[in-house]
Amino acid sequence: MHKRRMIGFMFCLTALGLSGSAFAELPPIKIGVIGPVTGKSSEDMGQSIVGGARVFLADINQMGGILGRRVELVERDDQAKPEVGVAMAKEMVEQEKVVAVVGFGNTGVALPSAKVFQDAKIPLIVTGATGATLTKSFMPPAYPVSYVFRTSASDALQPIVILNDVIDRRKIDKIALLHDESPYGQFGKQSMLTELERRKLKPVLVESFKVGDQDMTAQLLRAKESGAQAIVMYCLGPDAAMVVKSAEKLKLKLPLVGPWTLSQQTFIDKSGQGAEGARTAVTFIETN
Repeated sequence: MHKRRMIGFMFCLTALGLSGSAFAELPPIKIGVIGPVTGKSSEDMGQSIVGGARVFLADINQMGGILGRRVELVERDDQAKPEVGVAMAKEMVEQEKVVAVVGFGNTGVALPSAKVFQDAKIPLIVTGATGATLTKSFMPPAYPVSYVFRTSASDALQPIVILNDVIDRRKIDKIALLHDESPYGQFGKQSMLTELERRKLKPVLVESFKVGDQDMTAQLLRAKESGAQAIVMYCLGPDAAMVVKSAEKLKLKLPLVGPWTLSQQTFIDKSGQGAEGARTAVTFIETN
């Protein structure tokens, strides 16, 4: 109910803003935008977050702003580092006085940073980070009202979609799970294991690798030896591409499946033809 009220409130603000013929002589409405603009994840997430916000800014201000007030973006780069994200979140709250925030591409950064906005009662809409624990951490009874929302499918939902395809449609039940050792990969692994357990299944192999590793042949050899019929990956696009390249070296041709990160441009570009046929779960939002 709270989420619906918040969405309704935002639409009302926009509608009221559009009725104004000119900006009033009032201070701008500040909305924070934060993401990994530099460093890892910048190409696939950070730049998209900021770019999308700038498109919104141009459109909304051209149409009269909100409540007759101009909207101003307060952009910050979290560099995909938790400590930087927290520092930027505090700066937005204490110095910039933002009224709402959108962004975050990494679960490990979003989780501690979101608490800053939750404690300040400032709405945060997470656009990229999908860790299932992110929104659950701020729900009742721990918090009477949650100020943390998300637009993308969480990692509690994506494993269900992935396994619906692998197990139910393609009748594959011998699955090797490869994940990176970041909070995103760890949370994704646990969500995948939970969904497999619900189906009374166990993966034939669970292997991890460090973010940035360039060679996954050892993990893939063990996947081959385990009798795996498909490989499910939980990692960022560039690392998933390294899995593809390593599989090519071994001439290992198994179905590859993963979360939305396999739709990232870096995965497509770095994998080349080796990614042909890979499947991914992505969020679809219908608009007019």
